[in-house]
Amino acid sequence: MEVLKTIISGKGPGTMIRDRYAPMNLFDLVPLAAHFEPELAQLDRLLDDDMLFGTVKADLARRRPKSTQTGRPATPVEVVLRLLIVKHLYGWSYEETERFVSDSLVLRQFTRVYLAPVPDDTTLLRWANLILPQTLHDLLDRVTQLAWQRKLTRGRKLRVDTTVVATHIHHPTDSSLLADGVRVLSRVARRARHLVRDAAAQPGALFRDRSRAATRLAHAILDTTRRQGEEAATRRTGHYRRLLAVARASLRQAEQVGKLLADGALPQAKRLRAQLEQFGPLLERVVSQAQRRVFAGEVVPADEKVLSLFEPETAVIRRGKLDRPTEFGAKLLLAEVEGGVVSRYVVLDGNPPDATELPGSLEQHQRQFTRAPDVLAGDRGFHTAANERAAEEAGVKHIALPKPGAKSAKRQAHEQQGWFRRAGRFRAGIEGRISVLKRRFRLDRCRYHGRAGMERWVGWGIIAHDLLQISRSTERRAAA
Repeated sequence: MEVLKTIISGKGPGTMIRDRYAPMNLFDLVPLAAHFEPELAQLDRLLDDDMLFGTVKADLARRRPKSTQTGRPATPVEVVLRLLIVKHLYGWSYEETERFVSDSLVLRQFTRVYLAPVPDDTTLLRWANLILPQTLHDLLDRVTQLAWQRKLTRGRKLRVDTTVVATHIHHPTDSSLLADGVRVLSRVARRARHLVRDAAAQPGALFRDRSRAATRLAHAILDTTRRQGEEAATRRTGHYRRLLAVARASLRQAEQVGKLLADGALPQAKRLRAQLEQFGPLLERVVSQAQRRVFAGEVVPADEKVLSLFEPETAVIRRGKLDRPTEFGAKLLLAEVEGGVVSRYVVLDGNPPDATELPGSLEQHQRQFTRAPDVLAGDRGFHTAANERAAEEAGVKHIALPKPGAKSAKRQAHEQQGWFRRAGRFRAGIEGRISVLKRRFRLDRCRYHGRAGMERWVGWGIIAHDLLQISRSTERRAAA
């Protein structure tokens, strides 16, 4: 009992933000030959870096105005950082992280929880949401610096590419989005009924649930898409007309409920009104785009479409892939140096050209390594005359950016040189890196919500990948 009291005691009385628990070695307390695997031992030493620790602590201190001065002792910063690394290292959910760490002596030692209770999954989620996207970029810069200090990379080669991280949504269709909007607004109206004064005196339609009618019409529309002919098209148009009428009725209902909730001072009333203000305008946009497409025959531009009511930042991305002609999510730029270390990532808005992001990657590389790379490699999407000129001015010796389209004889001879072809083979390696990130670190689909959630999902995945890559390389070098 005295040992446990020592472990869970805070740094000082009345301090909410704690750096770490009192250090101990659990392996000395049990009669077992428990120990870290070599790679995990290297990772454990990497995470002892004070700069990594301090970067995260600044964000966690924002939880309350006086978190660093007073309050109930919270989960130490060191434990939060290591738990989030473990979560993304193994691809676990918050619930799985809590359960597996609690059951594992090795992970308790690695995360520095020791004999203290493992934080609840909801507690870890709240701490994780405090970490800003810029903090993750700063963490990645520090991890890249650690790789450079260990001479695992010199920054002599740089390759760039883009990929897509899908958002966690169903395939978007106007009918399904209309049904989603009606369902959400009906649910909010139903929950608001007991908060509205004199609810019994209000018209019955004010709290009517139209979700079943909307779902039935959406299914009927889907059924007509499986059939061909003029009769199916006529029936589909009729179903859309009725579904739009249901959606407009739900919008009018939401407006009336919102006015009644405006007088409410209860926190629940404010939350429900905020939901109406969030989803109402989105449903109005879906109604507009369905009206334009189905009845006006317009082709709605991709940047004007709503693809999800719950992930409105989702973009339509077409990259010319035969197996995935259209993707829904966020475009991601990756920059990787030799040694398998991803040194930069950018979550892009919409579907911009790849070439616009190359100068930023060069500038970032020069800040990290105080020099330009000797070799710069990218695919045809990154080629522009301006990019080649900027790379030359930065001091890049070998620029391997294949030119798309027709090429002059001089350009063909340039791209057939041995150094250019070797750089092209180096560039192809980033495709394997993207595959590892998507399969091993789950960057195929983002499970977090919103733009900030996308930044956290991608950032932690790449940081976990780089830390594991550094640990493996260090261990292989030590074993050689």
